[in-house]
Amino acid sequence: MEFTISSALLSQQLTAISGVITRNPVVPILENFLFQIDHNRLVVTASDLQTSVSAALAIQSDAQVSVAIPARMLLDTVKNLPEQPIQLAVDPNAYTVSIKSDNGQYKLAGESASDFPQLATLDDGITLEVEVDVLKNILQKTIFATSNDELKPAMSGVYIELTHAMATFVATDGHRLVRYIREDLAASTQSPIIVPKKALMLLNSLLTSKDKKVGFVFDRHKIQFTIDNISVISRLVDERYPDYENVIPKEHTSKLTISKSALVSALRRVSIYANKATHQVKLALVDNQLTISAEDLDFSNEAQEQLICTYEGLPLEIGFNAKLLLEMLTSITTEEVEFFFWGANKAVLIFPKMENKQEQLLLLIMPITF
Repeated sequence: MEFTISSALLSQQLTAISGVITRNPVVPILENFLFQIDHNRLVVTASDLQTSVSAALAIQSDAQVSVAIPARMLLDTVKNLPEQPIQLAVDPNAYTVSIKSDNGQYKLAGESASDFPQLATLDDGITLEVEVDVLKNILQKTIFATSNDELKPAMSGVYIELTHAMATFVATDGHRLVRYIREDLAASTQSPIIVPKKALMLLNSLLTSKDKKVGFVFDRHKIQFTIDNISVISRLVDERYPDYENVIPKEHTSKLTISKSALVSALRRVSIYANKATHQVKLALVDNQLTISAEDLDFSNEAQEQLICTYEGLPLEIGFNAKLLLEMLTSITTEEVEFFFWGANKAVLIFPKMENKQEQLLLLIMPITF
């Protein structure tokens, strides 16, 4: 069975879905792409058992065959071919795929498609459409705050709660927390869900400016994203999310308002001199002046900068992990940010100043002692 396809198109689609494939997977056949040819349609799938990504391509064929093909070898081959039509010949009995280009021929030994794990399907559930720009904004403001700790599976994804009035997105790693509310998104749902970080990072990598909307379908166990000809299906995190509302302070004793760009620039410079293990910086506030300082006693390095700000409250000294603080600040798009403090050892809230009326962003970060 043969068909012809553009080498550039095939390379682009294989690259897009290959991010789900892990090195040394639990099931060795997951090092392969699953090729499923159904007459004039080719569906290429990659999976890690938890998440599957498929790309559907139009071809000219009158057959129905399936085969598993070594992903890295196939991708490296088509990626290094110049733009041209290439012929692929699939032998479903020998589990081989032959590639014929203008100047060469290549033969890959595959495996039986029947050995590929059965792919998850989602035929019914809650449906939602989100504009790409809105989705990019949601991902930018949440993914970075999820946990990488395998012992805290609930925190390894983004918590999503939908109501008739709004959508709430929450991410936390135990040291910081993000709560992002969109009042222009709403849907009826039976319960909140936790979407794994890996699935969201794959989704983020697939978004392009030419895409207009992304379709969502989800039930209690799975979620599916559809972007043009690509589909991502992922199992949801089946854990109870922490009661994040209880850790958000309800009052404050002092408030800082400052230019976000000035603060980010100063933090980047000063943090160069911080201890490489703790990334610790100190913020000292008195009157309308902020002093940012860092030192690395092991190498006698130190730095200090002063910034003009608006500060309401008693003099305060507080320490932060500069790396975590910078990640939070760069997710904010407004010109100014506001910090609300309750003392040197309690959670600090950060808000963008003058944000869009349809969105509400709250960021919480725990200080560190110095």
